[in-house]
Amino acid sequence: MNKKIGIIFALVLVAFLVMGTASAGLFDFLGGNDAGNSTANDESTFIVGFDAEFPPYGFKDDSGNYTGFDLDLAKEVCERNNWTFKAQPIDWDAKDAELDSGSIDCIWNGFTIDGRENDYLWSDPYFDNKQVFVVKSDAGISSIDDLSGKTVETQKDSSALAALQGDNKTIADKFGTLTEVADYNTAFMDLESGACDAVAMDIGVAEYDIKNKNQSDAFSILDQDITTEKYGVGFKKGNTDLKDQVQSTLDEMFKDGTVLKIAEKYGISQDALIQK
Repeated sequence: MNKKIGIIFALVLVAFLVMGTASAGLFDFLGGNDAGNSTANDESTFIVGFDAEFPPYGFKDDSGNYTGFDLDLAKEVCERNNWTFKAQPIDWDAKDAELDSGSIDCIWNGFTIDGRENDYLWSDPYFDNKQVFVVKSDAGISSIDDLSGKTVETQKDSSALAALQGDNKTIADKFGTLTEVADYNTAFMDLESGACDAVAMDIGVAEYDIKNKNQSDAFSILDQDITTEKYGVGFKKGNTDLKDQVQSTLDEMFKDGTVLKIAEKYGISQDALIQK
């Protein structure tokens, strides 16, 4: 290799190294998966996988920070164990791959146990996620029977829709119509305007939305449930020590009132909490 070619090769090599370093630094700065994975197996770091668009359990607030009922619980667990907390947003369809690879330590985000009992190592259920109806307080609707012939909306692919099309179809058969909408913000606007008479949804989401809209007097949740499911923290099978430590800390948080305090922050009622 002559001197000129050697110099050119060296410059190209340096350029690639600089570009690679810059790219990695930018990826870390943007919060990419590589940044999270760098601490995935650190025993002092607890990485929580969650859906970043599922309020009140996990979402991005107006300041761009990840927050939510489940993330606050996990953060408190970390503080009590002197762990570093990391909220890792994930593609929900890839959650199993993330858990199996060790990219995350658990799935903690309104995660339904029912039907998945044998797929993960579970904490004890801590949340009773009832499917409920929300109506306008002055609509004269106080029971499921009062929804006969009415227009009911729910979010597409939701647990409420699955229940009303499945085991609880006899309830939906009484409605005038059951309409699927893209999101619950749309459903609430329709309810407020009178375009629908009721919204079928998760109780945690319902309570949070009513609180967040500052309209606790305008909307009511019917006492009768559609169905119910339990939420838990899902760990990789075999990760018993971590599961037991998280469970022990959660039990302490229930006993000293911390879980209830965090729930109240998001408008979640005590009735939705499951304490041993």
